[in-house]
Amino acid sequence: MNAPLLEVRDLAKHFPITSGFFGKQVGLIKAVDGISFEIQAGETLGLVGESGCGKTTTGRLILRLIERTAGELRFRLNGREIDLGALEGEALRDFRRHIQLIFQDPFSSLNPRITCKGLIAEPLRAHGHTGQEIDDRVRQLADNVRLDIGFLSRYPHAFSGGQRQRIGIARALALQPELIICDEPVTALDVSVQAQVLNLLMDLQEEHGLTYLFIAHDLSVVEHISHRVAVMYAGRIVELADKRAIFDRCHHPYTRVLMDAVPEPAPGGKKDRALPEGEVADPSNLPSGCAFHPRCRFCEDRCKSEVPELRDLGGGHLVACHFAETVPLDAK
Repeated sequence: MNAPLLEVRDLAKHFPITSGFFGKQVGLIKAVDGISFEIQAGETLGLVGESGCGKTTTGRLILRLIERTAGELRFRLNGREIDLGALEGEALRDFRRHIQLIFQDPFSSLNPRITCKGLIAEPLRAHGHTGQEIDDRVRQLADNVRLDIGFLSRYPHAFSGGQRQRIGIARALALQPELIICDEPVTALDVSVQAQVLNLLMDLQEEHGLTYLFIAHDLSVVEHISHRVAVMYAGRIVELADKRAIFDRCHHPYTRVLMDAVPEPAPGGKKDRALPEGEVADPSNLPSGCAFHPRCRFCEDRCKSEVPELRDLGGGHLVACHFAETVPLDAK
């Protein structure tokens, strides 16, 4: 296997909880708590989990929009390895062209006072492009995302949600990045429009050799677009494997919970669902041992006291569960 485009090692982000007039620290919110993964050039890694599990924080840490508490971020560009954590000032600004972001909300992420053409041209101007070069590139990008060139003079309010997201995708593509972080890019769209945008992203990946970190909570969406899937719970990755391995035979009880939570289009499709009781783990007060153990129907004493390591069960299928080999996840 080739060296990965992006390598994340023991990445963590802890937000302090303060109290009182002097802001004394009284605790920590462990939004991301020591995760590791790699993304190969040209692949899509789906990052899934419930709201609050740390998915979006992970994306922002990679982009350096917020600073990490611990861990390493390494990016390979033109055969050389770059330590993203060491970049500062102008070097960081110049590097941003190589990793771009597609936002979740296609309306609030666009300035309502700027035309479609101006929105797409904005990153180009920020990185020194001028004049006819910008005009030509904007028209090319509009064509790439299947947006009518006649719409370039319109403002965001004149577009549908799907069209606004196409503008967001064009902005992300403007500087020809190697990696695009898609932060739930279809969550706010109608189901029919979701399919169009997902297919567009897949077409663009094939045409331009793009690499995606696709953040989502909808497993049906992730199954459609991803090559590999990483499942997060309470700031940690609990399962990571090839897409088919995850969907055909998952090994972590939480992954099974996510799958059973997906609605069935046909009545009576799933009569018995392994949905857990209780609330999602509080990142400011995580349970001892396995963070999922208070909600797990297979919990044993060891789960309550010992944090499971993310280990390889074979074929690159990584699972953080003490009893991954023996838990009968197919049994209802």
